[in-house]
Amino acid sequence: MIHKEDLIKRFISYVTVDTESDPESNTTPSTAKQWDLANALVKELKQIGMQEVTIDANAYIMATLPSNLDYEVPTIGFISHFDTTPDFTGANVNPKIIENYDGKDIVLNEDQNIVLSPDDFDDLLLYKGQTLITTDGTTLLGADDKAGIAEIISAMDYLIRHPEIKHGTIRVGFTPDEEIGRGAHKFDVEKFGADWAYTMDGSQIGELEYENFNAAGAVVSVKGKIVHPGYAKGKMINSMYIATDFINSLPRLETPEHTEDRQGFFHLYSINGEVDSTKLQYIIRDHDKGHFEARKEMIQKLADELNSQYETEAITVEIKDQYFNMREKIEPVMHIVDIAEQAMKDADIEPIIKPIRGGTDGSQLSFMGLPCPNIFAGGHNFHGRYEYVPVESMQKAIEVIVNIVKIVAKK
Repeated sequence: MIHKEDLIKRFISYVTVDTESDPESNTTPSTAKQWDLANALVKELKQIGMQEVTIDANAYIMATLPSNLDYEVPTIGFISHFDTTPDFTGANVNPKIIENYDGKDIVLNEDQNIVLSPDDFDDLLLYKGQTLITTDGTTLLGADDKAGIAEIISAMDYLIRHPEIKHGTIRVGFTPDEEIGRGAHKFDVEKFGADWAYTMDGSQIGELEYENFNAAGAVVSVKGKIVHPGYAKGKMINSMYIATDFINSLPRLETPEHTEDRQGFFHLYSINGEVDSTKLQYIIRDHDKGHFEARKEMIQKLADELNSQYETEAITVEIKDQYFNMREKIEPVMHIVDIAEQAMKDADIEPIIKPIRGGTDGSQLSFMGLPCPNIFAGGHNFHGRYEYVPVESMQKAIEVIVNIVKIVAKK
């Protein structure tokens, strides 16, 4: 469908542009360097023949492939993000291409003894004989989600060059700042004008997701009292001890390292403490809405109980919802999931339907009125030096996009 060499060239041209986002920034996009790839994508979309190509003041990109049908069918969309996570550097990405992978260790960086091994990542063995694109061990790769962008643009390019393939109107959208939870914040759903869409932002080939966590962030602030330690009896209140009581009072096994599938958790990801004050930062996650609300209540109830023990309001809690499980918005329109499932089967792919243990632009977009399941983009080990993507998985993702278009075009 798409020549492997052309796809590799396109993908590498994206990942070698640094687009790391910044959660501390208040601008959109959060980093100026995201404009470098955004502007290049606009140019490329125009070059391949897409219509109505636009980029707004916040770097949101939209484009149209007009219908070639003489009857009406739903307008569908495909969406990916061009930023990369701030969890690991995306500067000076130097991809390695591994032809005909033999199932053995891949030395990413000999000088630093960095090895991508099936002993640690057994998914590698699924791709023996295929072409892998890896990092050089010093950066992430950026397949999350530049693989998705490469797949969408390649699919549109293919459809433009093959007008005999019938399709309705297709909308394409590329967003900044997904990795810091803002990818859909300024997405203009009305302007996009699709009946539904798919994010191409999943991992392993076959993944199809329409459930995700309900998510909130909690900041627990603990106030103490600092006095000279030599004269502290009955006077000092050490906020770090109170914070420790709070931490140890939450269910110890309900943390990310002890949960899986649809199980929720409390995740303490930051502690900053002194005698006088300590701040704990948590993320709260659960697929079940009732359990999610109960977790938030538990945080507040625990703070209240500890405050009563210390006879002072030592602990204050601020909880903010971040996103919700898109399942409730997808279930009324499950035919859009059925279409994607059939598109995979038509490409000889066994669908892997499972919940996302995280979030996606599709979640926020679904609650904004654009139902948006998530489809695999093919990469593995996102957000770190061991990230890789099989080229054949990317080719299959392109085929799935084209198959979705064909199914929707049928009367």
